[in-house]
Amino acid sequence: MRTHRPSLDPELLETLRFAVNSGAWLVAGAPASSRPAASDLAAVRRELGECRRCRLWQTRTRIVFGVGDERARVVFVGEAPGFQEDLRGEPFVGRAGQLLDRMLAALGLDRGRVYIANVLKCRPPDNRDPLADEVETCVAFLWAQIEAIRPRVICALGAHAARALLGVTGSISELRGKAQPVGPWTVVPTYHPAFLLRRPRFKRQAWADLKAVARLLAE
Repeated sequence: MRTHRPSLDPELLETLRFAVNSGAWLVAGAPASSRPAASDLAAVRRELGECRRCRLWQTRTRIVFGVGDERARVVFVGEAPGFQEDLRGEPFVGRAGQLLDRMLAALGLDRGRVYIANVLKCRPPDNRDPLADEVETCVAFLWAQIEAIRPRVICALGAHAARALLGVTGSISELRGKAQPVGPWTVVPTYHPAFLLRRPRFKRQAWADLKAVARLLAE
């Protein structure tokens, strides 16, 4: 199957290609004057189109692009849509989404003040893990979203999101608790809400990570 690449701003694409090819995700970004404005989220969505760049279009119901404040200071990134998200076309609307809403409320935030997206924009069959080529194809659109929003902090929900954003390997228990600079942003990895539903004893650690997000937002 032929793989198509985004045709966005050339400077942005150069940055994204470096990130994909190096695996480092040390994204310095274009100069501030030439970075996409928040309104360019619509341009990213148009470029994504009715995407058929990987196999997942064959089994999805809807593309799940993202939702929230286009000028949010924090972006929450999960790995991929689930069953409910695939039906509604919106990220984190099932039980995990309800828990995420409660986590946000504990920080004094809600969906209207943050932006929520996934690494993959289409649901993998049976909620299987994302495959490497699917991440490589789709993650450029995530970085384009982040460039358009220009948040202060990115909170990676779960190992797959953390690995894609940081360009590293390791379990989420190894990656969480360490805020890491990635170009002009700070990435804070934590547990995925779906994991916390299965293992509630880890909520204390997740809360510590969210407090780190709050401290960064207060700076």
